[in-house]
Amino acid sequence: MVVRLSDVAARAGVSVKTVSNVANGYLHVKPETRERVQAAIDDLNYRPNLSARSLRQGRSGVIALAVPALDMPYFAELTRAVVEAAAERGWTVLVDQTDGLRERELEVASGLRGHLIDGLILSPVGLEVDELERSKEDTPLVLLGEKIAGGPVDHVAVDNVEAARLATDHLLGLGRKRVAAIGYQARADAASGVAPLRRRGYERSLAAAGITVDAELTPQVAGYRRVDGAHAMETLLALPEPPDAVFCFSDLLALGALRVLAERGLRVPEDVALIGFDDIEDGRYSTPSLSTVAPAKDEIARHAVDMLHDRIAGRDAVPARDVRVGFEIVPRESTLGRGQTGPSGP
Repeated sequence: MVVRLSDVAARAGVSVKTVSNVANGYLHVKPETRERVQAAIDDLNYRPNLSARSLRQGRSGVIALAVPALDMPYFAELTRAVVEAAAERGWTVLVDQTDGLRERELEVASGLRGHLIDGLILSPVGLEVDELERSKEDTPLVLLGEKIAGGPVDHVAVDNVEAARLATDHLLGLGRKRVAAIGYQARADAASGVAPLRRRGYERSLAAAGITVDAELTPQVAGYRRVDGAHAMETLLALPEPPDAVFCFSDLLALGALRVLAERGLRVPEDVALIGFDDIEDGRYSTPSLSTVAPAKDEIARHAVDMLHDRIAGRDAVPARDVRVGFEIVPRESTLGRGQTGPSGP
């Protein structure tokens, strides 16, 4: 049997309007009345008619999140954080995967309006600024990541340059002399995004230590998955003088590298110290546990949802905002040794 507002009102002894106010989260309801109405809602298992609400309010209570790859742990963990932040506002999240393809991202940015979404959080890889400028006119939009920063759309990201610099500093601070980097890319579409920023941070750290970048210690990768890290590590170990430390631009790259080191019988960190980036759960349970850069994923999600809420509420006059969230360097066994962890840094 469908439970209506009038049924809840009768159970609580209040008007239908009061029940509506409680169900919609309006603040101006006496605490004792709100408690009584909520008890009736719970007893009757009342669920709002979202379709009817969207017709009245011109909103659906549904937002979309589009990321390049859901099978990459970083994006899976970020998706969970966005869903939780959106739930606090009573929103449902429609999740889509773009595979980092420009055509798919454009379809998501311009085509999900037909699904009655109120707004979109997008982590772009292929889209350009002018294409997003057109899309934001139709749907409130917030960007994640580094593909398009400082543009006409609200944007949330980590300071990748500084994070990479501090990760490399951590390796140099252990006394390592030949610090390699796995994550350099030669693709044309890698001119923007995290790759050049993390590369810049790595090179800044070396320069500050008086070390010249060695091209042999920066093998290029096709992507940021485990297999790419494994192949790059094999290239590094084939050198006449292999590295004694490696900064990987993602934890998945680091886990692939860690596998190859284990297969070759090399000790981590005694022979080769290793640090990644992303702080995915897999790295906390690898052997040895993986030192990493930990972006504040919950903070990224909260800012993105809050900024999207502002745009949905009609605050279009506010200039586009560019928010930088925090991160930590998390030393674990892959740089400090078995059973060791160290203090984190901002």
